[in-house]
Amino acid sequence: MHPTFRGWVLPPAQWKKPSNCCEKQSSCILMTCALLGNQFPPQHLGRITLTCRYLLSLMYTDSHAHLDGKRFNADRTEVFARANEAGVTTILAIGNADGPGTDTLDCAVKLAQQHEGVYATVGIHPHEAALAKREDFDQLQQLARDPKVIAWGEIGLDYFYDHSPRDVQQKVFLQQTEMARSAKLPIIIHCRPSDNSENAWEDLLRLIRENWASSGLGGVLHCFTGTVEHARAALDLGFVISFAGNITYPKAQNIRDAASIVPLDSMFIETDCPYLAPVPHRGERNEPAYVVETARQIGTLRRLSPEEIGRRTSENFQTFFRLKESD
Repeated sequence: MHPTFRGWVLPPAQWKKPSNCCEKQSSCILMTCALLGNQFPPQHLGRITLTCRYLLSLMYTDSHAHLDGKRFNADRTEVFARANEAGVTTILAIGNADGPGTDTLDCAVKLAQQHEGVYATVGIHPHEAALAKREDFDQLQQLARDPKVIAWGEIGLDYFYDHSPRDVQQKVFLQQTEMARSAKLPIIIHCRPSDNSENAWEDLLRLIRENWASSGLGGVLHCFTGTVEHARAALDLGFVISFAGNITYPKAQNIRDAASIVPLDSMFIETDCPYLAPVPHRGERNEPAYVVETARQIGTLRRLSPEEIGRRTSENFQTFFRLKESD
């Protein structure tokens, strides 16, 4: 029989039975404490008060995953199963797909509709900004009305690859921020400057300051690769900073420096899968289960357990996107 608490049932993939599990209604409290790295004897149970929602938010959240592409076609079901086994109970599927004109802009919405605990974004990536047409924006506007769409993105500026002209990137970015404002959705930001430059950061922060901050909707700087100064500027503008698997790479000291100063209540963790698999999986296809390694690295920096980082960032995700209010 699965452990329960006030009517909630946790399947085996979401709990680890502690040695002193009493197999009674209180056992899920013991299980929760065990997941946090503690063992509480039964006589102390009276001191522990946990709500059902808190209990279910203790696992990990992958706040940015591209799960729609061909690299997951062969084993997408197994990928979700492995995420569940690793304790990843919430995933934000990113809806850029193959870009405008490919009939795939609804990819994340479809995944979210098929899977419990999966939410979606919609948007046009800066790489494909030059391909965007009126009908693409019309489709995004319709998709944004789906109840499982909780953000607009990823959108932003990429001056590293320059797949689209920079002035077009900025124009499409601003157009999408206006659409996000109308839809009352926060934005998910991609920002990558040219080599040895801060040009994309300078333009992005200026555009946000002048055109978005007044919305009060905020957003997420996904897969953060900037400096401590960029992180502080984004925090001042009401943004959450999200860290991905590249925080584990030896040369990524600037990312670790930022993760050391960002307040824990303003932080997400993500995989950005199938890209940027963390050490010890570097070189493999990334997947949501590996977000635990990002939590482990941040936990090392902040002297906290991976489980505590998972719990705190999951709670941040639920709060930022107001998911508790919609339950």
